[in-house]
Amino acid sequence: MKRILKLLSFLIISALLMSLNFQKVEKNHSLTVIVKNLRNSDGVVQFALYNEKGSIPDEKYKKYFKIGIVNIENNTATLTFNNLPKGIYAVNVLHDENEDGKIDKGFILPTEGIGFSNYKSIGLTNKPKFSKASFVLNAAITISIKIIYK
Repeated sequence: MKRILKLLSFLIISALLMSLNFQKVEKNHSLTVIVKNLRNSDGVVQFALYNEKGSIPDEKYKKYFKIGIVNIENNTATLTFNNLPKGIYAVNVLHDENEDGKIDKGFILPTEGIGFSNYKSIGLTNKPKFSKASFVLNAAITISIKIIYK
């Protein structure tokens, strides 16, 4: 009888430990970002993904979590970031018409198109911030970002 109780206890404890291990496994997700209505199909579109508070603005592209560059077709560009753990993210997009990998500026404002998740306009009173651009990723999603030209 003691042997049966020990075996039963062992099986119950093993089952509990296995269920805890299965709960700890994080599922990774994908994020697809679409940019439409680019003013032309010149150059490339650079997509920078951020996952830390305070990482935006990032004019020199040094604080990103992941980055990708794609060609433009019919004034549209799309990129999918795969294997992302659930969390809080923000996206910055640059229509890099001269393919130099940086935001070209005039006097103050960019001369190439830029955009951020959750932004429809950018200006002196609406500067990009991670807190405003961020969103929760806990499933595979697709977002659209508006490119802003000045």
